[in-house]
Order: sequence, then structure tokens, then C-alpha cells
Amino acid sequence: MTGETWRLGASELSRAYRAGKTNPVEVVDQLLSRIEKLNPGLNAYVALAPDLSAQAEESASRLKRGAPLSPLDGVPIALKDNLVMRGLPATWGSDVFTAVRETDELPVRRLRNAGALLVGKTNCPEFAVEGYTANRKFGVTGNPWNPQLTPGGSSGGAVAAVAAGLAAAALGTDGGGSIRRPAGYTGLYGLKPTIGVIPRDGGLPQILLDFEVVGPLTRTAGDLRLIFDVLAGPDRQDPHSRTAGPSETARDGLKVLYVEQFGDNPCDAEIRSSARAAANLLSSLGHDVTAGPLPVDLEPINRFWGSFAQIGLSHLLATIPEMAEKASPQYLEMAALGAKVPAQDLYAALEEVRRLRACVSQVFGEWDVIMTPSSAAHPWPAAKVFPDRIDGREVGPRGHAVYTGWVNACGHPGVTVPARPGAQGLPIGVQLIGDLHSEDMLMSLAQAMEKAGSGWRWPDYALG
Repeated sequence: MTGETWRLGASELSRAYRAGKTNPVEVVDQLLSRIEKLNPGLNAYVALAPDLSAQAEESASRLKRGAPLSPLDGVPIALKDNLVMRGLPATWGSDVFTAVRETDELPVRRLRNAGALLVGKTNCPEFAVEGYTANRKFGVTGNPWNPQLTPGGSSGGAVAAVAAGLAAAALGTDGGGSIRRPAGYTGLYGLKPTIGVIPRDGGLPQILLDFEVVGPLTRTAGDLRLIFDVLAGPDRQDPHSRTAGPSETARDGLKVLYVEQFGDNPCDAEIRSSARAAANLLSSLGHDVTAGPLPVDLEPINRFWGSFAQIGLSHLLATIPEMAEKASPQYLEMAALGAKVPAQDLYAALEEVRRLRACVSQVFGEWDVIMTPSSAAHPWPAAKVFPDRIDGREVGPRGHAVYTGWVNACGHPGVTVPARPGAQGLPIGVQLIGDLHSEDMLMSLAQAMEKAGSGWRWPDYALG
């Protein structure tokens, strides 16, 4: 398989290793060659693991002995730069966090203990609070489908690495859509799990409450499951993970609510058409699909949404002295705004979060799945923070992101699945949202859609 191993996803690599068709050393050598060639034009990776070759040799030795640690043994996985991995800094796209880390945070440790090859760190916006991927420390990240366009954010470097064939999969974070929207922009599958299902401990400070979770990004739906099975499960360091209920499993005849637009918020016409086709696909697979409005009032949470990150940044500024000198000015400005938010306003917002969670819980008593576009806009110029016009209308910073943040606030799982691409060939994603702990059902639904659709296709950049 010399020369072709970079094309293989996690499941394919696992099978190839078992069959003796390749080995982790060969895979890493090829990946490093591709990264050297392609990464300068994308800026997906900002640092590579210094022990990557040693990881590969250890994995190859285990596989040769017939003693793999898991099906992920020898699978190269990229890590977003806000995840803590030993041997490299977790910079969070900032000059504030530059120390080399001596330990892995919990999800990273689970990957390492499963034998996965931790390739390196991928770019993200500073403090991971933007919907594109750029920072003054590492620069701008491009989309493999068109490097002049953004891959989205904040897991933009992660999706760029996977879509360009510079990793078999990646681990990202999602605090307001940061896995699901970038997955849609690059034709990938991305899972935002239920709060606590993938436990966290030992990482960077949290600035988005419990809204931010860790999840995988892959080129196939089956690979989502392979990685999820390694990452999920309770741990006493994360009490959220010990309250997980029974997983909702796949079944036929699901009740699906298709929500094409949120109120009068604009969505690109081509994206609406593609999402509609995906809804029709679900119907053809035997599910009961109904189009209608979202039966949840998002206005109260939307009014306060931007303040959550501001308050989180103000806490960082108050507790980390280096922030004042080393953080970029716009984030210090955000922190200053957060410091001015009255305590009673924050408490009122937390009450709205509680009410939203109760409301959404009741909605999933009626519906099995809610399906929406993953983004309201196509990717825009890579150095631009957000698109200011959608479907001919002016929008603000979150205009492209209206479909995702509420899912973080309520804590439910969501999976992005590739839909029919646009006329220019750019990927388009749809989002499947389920009840708490319905990851298995959502991933099974994603696999069924993948089987009935066209599946993964490579961008020209990856083949050049």
C-alpha cells in the first residue's frame, strides 16, 4: 500500500494493520511527507509531536506481536490546539499559554492509552471563540476545498488536516458549533456529544461553562463511532460523566422534524436546497419527516449568548497575569465588557439556560431527531471574521451560526453529516440533533445516510 496509506480512515487503517498490508511507521512517514508538502498552503498544523516517530515504532511493535491496545492502535489523530497533550504547548492560539505540557488531559490520555498516534496540534482562533480560524500567533488557516476560504472555526485547523489527508481523524471541541459547522464546510462528519458523555479533566480553563465538549471529526460516519467508543465513559474526575443515562439506540421509523430556517434569520438558498434534499433522503430511508419551525424560543438565550465568552475571558484576565500583556487587544476588550456584566444578569441567563434545557427535553418527548443545516452560509474569505451578508441580507457576527449554539446550551448531542454539495463543489453539511445520550442513534442515522448518499470525496488540494 506504499503511497496510498494517507487515504485511509481510522477503520480502514485498523483493517489494513490486521491484514499486514501496512504498518504505523510507513503511515507516519507518508503523513510527514504530505504535511511538509501541503501544510504550508493550509496552515492546519501549528506543531507536530516530537515523539511521533517513536509513537509509530511502539505501535508497530505491538501490532507485530498481535497485541494492539485497541482498534485505534496506530491510527494518526490530530488534536486541536486548545487540548492539552504532553510534549507540546496547548497555546489556545495565544501567546498566553506557551508552556510545554507534561501530561495529557483526559480525552487525549484515552486516545494515547488506546494506541492512537497523536500527530500534533492544529490551529484555532485565540481562545477558540470565533467562527473562523486565524490568530496573530500562527496566522490564517485555509479550507482544503479552496485555501482562500475559511474552514470555519474554531476547529478549523482540525478539519483542514482531516480533509486534506494529513490525519486519519481529529479531536476538536464544540462550544457553540465549533465541530459541526467546520465539518460541514469541509465535507466531514463531526460529533458534538451530550455534556459529560466524553469526560474532561486536566485541560485549559473553561470559559464557556459546560457548553464546550470534546468530539471527533472524521471522513466517514463509522470512524466517528470507532473514536467515540474510546473517548466515552464515566470518570470520577468529571461528575457530569457519572450521570449519563442509557444510550438511545438506532431504530426504524424515526420522527424527524426538519427545520429549514430559524425565524426570519437568512440562510443561503443553495444550502436550503441541499438540506431539503437530505430531509427527502431521510424520508426515503423510511423515517417520518415533517418540516416545521423549531418549537423552542431561542430569543432569551440568544440575547445573552455573546456575553458568556466575555465573562469567561474576564475571569481569565482576573486569574492569569500574562493575559494583560500577551492576549490580543480584541480579547482584552471582550474581557473588559465581561467584567461589566452585572451578577444578576448572569444569574438570569443561567436561569434561561435551565428553562431552555427543560423545554428541549420536552420537545424530544415528541421528536426523535431535529434536522437543520449546519450553517446558514458557505465558507467565506479565510481572513475575514464572519460573512456580513447571507442570501442578500446583512447579518451580524453570529448570522452564519444560528443553527448550532442552542444545542450547546441545552447540552444535547448533534452530528454533522455531508449533504449534496453546492454548484461550485463546496461541501454543505446538515445537523442531526437528538435526545440526551442518543449518540448511538445519531451515528447510526449518519451511517445510513452515508450508505445511501455519495460518501466522502477528496478535494483537489489533497490530490495535488
